[in-house]
Amino acid sequence: MTDCPKRQRPPTRNARLAGVLALGLALLLLAGCASAPRLDESTRQAVAPRVLLDEVPFHGQRDYQCGPASLAMVLQHDGVATDVDALIPQVFTPGREGSVQPEMLATVRRHDRIPFVIEGRLDTLLRELDAGHPVVVMQNLSLPAWPVWHYAVAIGYDLGAEQMILHSGMEPARVEAFRPFDATWARSGRWAFVALSPGELPATIDAEAALQAIGDFEAARGAAAALPAWEALAGRFPAHAMVQFALGNARHAQGDGEGAIAAYRAAVSADDRLAPAWLNLGLALAGAGRRDEAQDALSRAAALPGRWQARSREALERLEEEPR
Repeated sequence: MTDCPKRQRPPTRNARLAGVLALGLALLLLAGCASAPRLDESTRQAVAPRVLLDEVPFHGQRDYQCGPASLAMVLQHDGVATDVDALIPQVFTPGREGSVQPEMLATVRRHDRIPFVIEGRLDTLLRELDAGHPVVVMQNLSLPAWPVWHYAVAIGYDLGAEQMILHSGMEPARVEAFRPFDATWARSGRWAFVALSPGELPATIDAEAALQAIGDFEAARGAAAALPAWEALAGRFPAHAMVQFALGNARHAQGDGEGAIAAYRAAVSADDRLAPAWLNLGLALAGAGRRDEAQDALSRAAALPGRWQARSREALERLEEEPR
């Protein structure tokens, strides 16, 4: 969770001032000891030397409200009509003086966008920015033992100068060197995400992470809303069995029987031991009146041990009992 740095009044006691100075010294020591993050050479070759997504709007992050402000920036950038005040009751947790990550992701879904948590590497962050995706990043601006959690929005970078550019706090387009930025990001576990319209995918996502993100979105918003995302994912990973299986389910839910059959066939072609894909293929073929093909698919499902075997055998028996 995050509590976002609160604007401080000037210190009135020497003890408090000493504490602030001690904390500042500790942070300087942490930054000084942190090693500079290393970028893969492939990343340096693949991305532009400088990127600035200057169309990302800026909202100053009031006390403990960096979560809603960060969400407003990335959602508005993706065309969502919302603002910070509308997002505060959806994501802000007063008792915790901040916003927890699950609520941040759930709020993105409520606005019909998919939050993809990305791999916590600077290479990944730069590749997403190079693809035009602003990234919400979580930082710990203090010591690990006394965390000061904070959300910011990465909007650009400069490879030559080794600098990140972020909308952060009350400062738009704040410039931070790679090393101190990475140190504060590392102390949050390098948590970050992009918020994209269904049908658009992160530049760096792998199939398993995308399956989770789109599946969570479908559970919240329904198969119709998720279908463009499944289509895009199958386009990127056409030989991934579970991706094709999920696409088949979404197509079937929308009444596209032939499209579902094609996706299920692609799923079992990629993994001929994926029992639920054989089962759903058989049921879809039976629904289309293609009895012989359905019987073959259900027989394949019924022959595979596991949780789907009993149901597959029942479906096969019902089909065989039907008059021709």
